Amino acid sequence: MGAHDYFRTTVMIKYFFKTIRSQKVSELAEAKPGTWVHAEAPTADEIEQLVKRFKLEPGHIEDALDEDEVPRLEREDDQTYVFVRYAYKTASGEMDTAPLLIVFGTEVVLTVSPFHLPAVDALLKGRPPFATTQRAKLTLLILSHISTQYDTFINQISRKIKAIRARLRGQGLTNQDLIDFVTIEDELNEFLASLLPTNATLRRLLVGRHIPLFEEDQDIVEDLLLNNEQSIEAIRSNLKSISNIRDAYTAITSNNLNKTITLLTLATILVALPNVFFGMYGMNVHLPFQHADWAFPAIVIFNLVLIVTIVTVARKKRII
Repeated sequence: MGAHDYFRTTVMIKYFFKTIRSQKVSELAEAKPGTWVHAEAPTADEIEQLVKRFKLEPGHIEDALDEDEVPRLEREDDQTYVFVRYAYKTASGEMDTAPLLIVFGTEVVLTVSPFHLPAVDALLKGRPPFATTQRAKLTLLILSHISTQYDTFINQISRKIKAIRARLRGQGLTNQDLIDFVTIEDELNEFLASLLPTNATLRRLLVGRHIPLFEEDQDIVEDLLLNNEQSIEAIRSNLKSISNIRDAYTAITSNNLNKTITLLTLATILVALPNVFFGMYGMNVHLPFQHADWAFPAIVIFNLVLIVTIVTVARKKRII
């Protein structure tokens, strides 16, 4: 079963209704003015049903089910189509994004997603309070929840990067950490590719030609823009931190390798030099002082002095 399949629910279209005075959200059998219509992984028949019932553009509904669809804003007749991407966790625990279409119609707000939308659960639990009859505010609340979800995941990634960076100080970085970096970079780049066009969409919404916004609504859009900008900067900062940690790890590894090679080379020299003299006096030829009693101790002392000299010079030149 794939990661996305884990999030697929029973194909369905739900109709939620709540007024300002209502205490809780009601689920209706059919849509009426002021309803929030939510379609999750709709079938071809259900797409056709939605298109006919709410006079939608079929191509836009099909685009909403394309996993690679990018955020954008479209206007058809009296309806505004807001394409965004929301962040979620896959069955394997990795972070990914999926498309969401918000249709702002004359009577209802309609959302279409190929997978389960976390914002639905949050809003149905009354966090924050909302009314489906306030279509513009409902649309902005969905966008706000998506933005908050990005913040949550980015903060989790930041903490993970800091933990890996702390292990780097103790030179305890493992191969698994480097593998995790690849996954984290993919997740951050996915978030960045979603947030950048989302901001362009929010700026167009702020103009007010696509969705009628009150002054309070405009403040919400401005807050969303600011929050997304901060998220984008946080993503870029995390990507730079990963690059710096990887470069530092490469430099440390290279430096340690150079030290090891230098130490082994020096050890080879220190072992080889005494063998030269011991080998010479082990040959069956006449050599100076070979019959002297002090010859062997002299050779040993000479080699010790030579070794100490080599080590001292190497330390002064910081070779070891």
